[in-house]
Amino acid sequence: MKLRHVVGARPNFTKIAPIIREMAQYPDEFEQILVHTGQHCDVGMSQVFFDELELPQPDVNLGVGSGSHAQQMALIMQRFEPVLLDYKPDWVVVPNDVNSMGG
Repeated sequence: MKLRHVVGARPNFTKIAPIIREMAQYPDEFEQILVHTGQHCDVGMSQVFFDELELPQPDVNLGVGSGSHAQQMALIMQRFEPVLLDYKPDWVVVPNDVNSMGG
């Protein structure tokens, strides 16, 4: 099963970490790709959580950066569509509560 995990901010990182770790125990069953929206790109808002939660580095970074809710959502949709078309996932896992997940 091809899974695409989408994260963008601290709450997403903490929610997705145990899911990725659990599924990593079954590499023959799950192909995981981690997509970072890039809405938080500094070390204190992003990288430190990858390090502390032992998350793999993102396979894809959409590089959205900061901006208004509408700006971020528009860029995420524009930049994520090609990822979906290229990787053709069976499932997209999106822990919801921030702009990267639809607000």
